[in-house]
Amino acid sequence: MQTVNSASPKTVRRSLRWRVVDIVVASIIGVAAGVVFLFWNFAYGPLSLPLAVTPGLSALLGGGWLFAGVLGGLIVRKPGAALYAELVAATVEAFIGSHWGFSTVIWGLVQGLGAEIVFAIFLYSNYRIYVALLSGLGAGIAMAFLDTTFTDYAVLDPAFKAVYYVSAAISGVVIAGLLSWAAMRGLASAGALTRFAAGREARGRVS
Repeated sequence: MQTVNSASPKTVRRSLRWRVVDIVVASIIGVAAGVVFLFWNFAYGPLSLPLAVTPGLSALLGGGWLFAGVLGGLIVRKPGAALYAELVAATVEAFIGSHWGFSTVIWGLVQGLGAEIVFAIFLYSNYRIYVALLSGLGAGIAMAFLDTTFTDYAVLDPAFKAVYYVSAAISGVVIAGLLSWAAMRGLASAGALTRFAAGREARGRVS
């Protein structure tokens, strides 16, 4: 009599425990993003000049410091991945020369939490594009909160803060959310994520 294995790929419960490869890849994402963050520090000045016509629009560029958490969460898909990747990126940025010093690490921690909370709300089981966008939104809101509460922006008028929050949210959704999701899909389709669920999903789409 032939036996049939009742467990299928869809019924096997996915483990949320971290593997060595998860730590390595999340760390690589964080370190690489930290270098990008540092270059973004220099690019921010010239890029923000055209946005100075409306105070607060400069936050449209904030997503350049937010994508590490979203990308790490989308690829590793384990509790704490978004927070870890964003925190590593901020730490690397601080150590290699951020002019904001240690406060960069605090920003990374809170922004990473903003991204992480969204993945947690979906119980680390949904990584569709709208979840990526919401995660970027969470990071953007976290950035806006810090910037308008603990920097010189705190003394500015409510109109500035409203524009800043909206701009940060848009930047988080587009740069940190959409571009991170596109990067994850591209890496998965290229076969670079074969050890991860994102890579297995990509193989399923092309098979």
